Amino acid sequence: MNQHRALAKEILDAVGGASNINSFTNCITRLRINLVDRSIIDEARIKSTKGVMGVVDDETYQIVLGPGTVKKVADELTSLIESGEGSETIAPKPINSQAKGQDIKTELKKKNNTPFKNFLRKIGNIFIPLIPALVGAGLINGIAGLLANLMQTGFSPEWMVTLQPIVSVIGSAFFLYLTVFAGVNAAKEFGGTPSLGGAVSAIIIAPSVANISYTYPLIGEITLSPGQGGIIGAIFAAILISYMEKWVRKHVPTAIDIIVTPTIALLVVGLITIFAFMPLAGVISQGIGTATTWLLAHGGPLSGFVLAASFLPLVMFGLHQALIPIHAELITQFGFTALLPILAMAGAGQVGAAIAIYMKLNHNKSMRNLIKGVLPVGFLGIGEPLIYGVSLPLGRPFITACIGGGFGGAVLGLYAMSANFIGSMAIGPSGLVLVPLVTGPLGIGASIVGYLLGLVASYIGGFLLTYFFGFTKELLLEHNKDTD
Repeated sequence: MNQHRALAKEILDAVGGASNINSFTNCITRLRINLVDRSIIDEARIKSTKGVMGVVDDETYQIVLGPGTVKKVADELTSLIESGEGSETIAPKPINSQAKGQDIKTELKKKNNTPFKNFLRKIGNIFIPLIPALVGAGLINGIAGLLANLMQTGFSPEWMVTLQPIVSVIGSAFFLYLTVFAGVNAAKEFGGTPSLGGAVSAIIIAPSVANISYTYPLIGEITLSPGQGGIIGAIFAAILISYMEKWVRKHVPTAIDIIVTPTIALLVVGLITIFAFMPLAGVISQGIGTATTWLLAHGGPLSGFVLAASFLPLVMFGLHQALIPIHAELITQFGFTALLPILAMAGAGQVGAAIAIYMKLNHNKSMRNLIKGVLPVGFLGIGEPLIYGVSLPLGRPFITACIGGGFGGAVLGLYAMSANFIGSMAIGPSGLVLVPLVTGPLGIGASIVGYLLGLVASYIGGFLLTYFFGFTKELLLEHNKDTD
């Protein structure tokens, strides 16, 4: 049995077998499992399994496995379930844990189970399946940009002149149709037919909408353009067609459902999209781009500091999902999102704090061993093990880590103040893994340097604040003990 299949088998047994799994999927780092009964999972076994970097108990049970590994484990899990292995396994109920981090996660989960936050999770889930394509297309776009820059310097051999536009098409095609992909996933997430979500979203980017104009009283003439409304308009339209489809299906005979339901749903929502969603979402989308650039350009280091320092608390309260469509909209408008690199500084602050904790708790062998195990993946932008296993259970170091991350945000805010935004061509990665996706008005090379300066500032800020202010005498006495 290969290592990925063995890991998948261990996870399958620990969550209670195939009979305890409703469904599962994966994002760039996490295996996300929708469980039948969460009370029977053996979380201690999962956490101690080699290859598992941490768990996040949210709307879905999320097991952090890291880039690359997670997809292979998900494929093996599919194979195990289809073959019938583990279908009768029932895991024992876990022993109550005294870990403060787990207690905090459980309490936060209860607070986050509200209709508004569940809606935000659905919005976030629209984009999670798109992350691999966003990353791949973004990197290829970066390569195309590098080739174009080389050609502008005069180095333009014939093979490069031929190759550059080809690479550019491969990298940019996905972003041209991102609204359609978002519409497909939005319809699926809200219980509609994915193809109808894609069909109504395709209206927004159809070239022929340029021929449409109409007049509203008091507002005047409205002329549409392809792409107007963007991602936000696509999500509006896909959500509405999902509900419209279900409503129509309830009122038509089954014999003609396949003909009548999609036709009426697409026609009605298509008209609403053209006459309402496209102009309205166009204003909202433009406003998001204008507001974001204004905030960063005028707020500068202060805006960057506040955004980076407050990001992880937003994550804990489930509010970060609202930022995902904003990132996507900024990428659509400008080719990059200047928000993501700033928010990525939050994780870098946790890295610096973990190093400080390692040095301060020099007698706590258990904590030091944990930090040695998870620190490398922290540098790569996988922060959950550091947050839930190291800083959050200690309490105060989590706060100093967040503030430390703010210093990296301030560095990127300083760049933004002169309109030299440090941006990312895709969403999903952070930490050092984000480096190949960094771009901006300064060009790829200088933008990467700016991003790395931000990371270093966050590492140093998180370290110094945690080392000097992260522990009271009582906290140090409590945790700096030989645990072996």
